[in-house]
Amino acid sequence: MTLATLITLIRLLLIPVFAWFAIRYGRSVDAGTAEESLRWLAVGTYTLAAVLDGVDGWIARRFDQKSLAGAIMDPLVDKALLMTGLLTATFVNWGIDWHLPVWFILLVIARDLEIIVGIWILYFINRKVPIIPHWTGKVCTVTQMIAMGWIMLKITPIDLIWPTLLATIFTLWSAYAYYMQGYWQLPRNQGKAA
Repeated sequence: MTLATLITLIRLLLIPVFAWFAIRYGRSVDAGTAEESLRWLAVGTYTLAAVLDGVDGWIARRFDQKSLAGAIMDPLVDKALLMTGLLTATFVNWGIDWHLPVWFILLVIARDLEIIVGIWILYFINRKVPIIPHWTGKVCTVTQMIAMGWIMLKITPIDLIWPTLLATIFTLWSAYAYYMQGYWQLPRNQGKAA
C-alpha cells in the first residue's frame, strides 16, 4: 500500500468522525445548549479530510505512487465526503435557519445519478466511455462546498440563499453539460456538428 493510498484511507475514516461531531452538535442545538466546540471539531475534521485530498494527490504525482486502488478510492472518498457534508448541512440542526433546503440535496443527488446512469448507458451501448471532466463540474463542487461551509461557519453578513442559489446554478449547468457530453457520444450523434 502506498502512502497516498494510506492517506486516502485516513480521509475515508475521517468522514464518520465528521458526521458524528456534526450530529452531536445538532443534538446539542436541539437541546437548547449548543456546544460550539462540537461544531468547530466538525469543521476541523471536514477541513482536514479536504486538505488531505490535496496531499494524497500531490504525493501520488510527486513520488509516482499512482495505483489502481488509489484511482478508484480517491474519487469515491471525495464524493462520500462531499455528500456527507451536504447531508449534514441539510438535515442536522446547525441553528435556526442554518441548513440547506431539502430540494437542494435532492438536486445534487439527481445530478450525480444522471451522471452515473449516463455512464452506465454509454458503456452498455459503446463499450467505452471517455470521461472528460467539464469545468462546470469543478465549479459545481466548489460552490456546493461554499454553501455547506456557509452553514458550518455560520457566515451572517450575506443570507444563505445566495450561496445556495449559486450552487444551484452550477449544479444545473454541470448536469446539462454532462448530459450533452453523453448525448454526443451516442452512435447516432457521432460525427454530427455539436
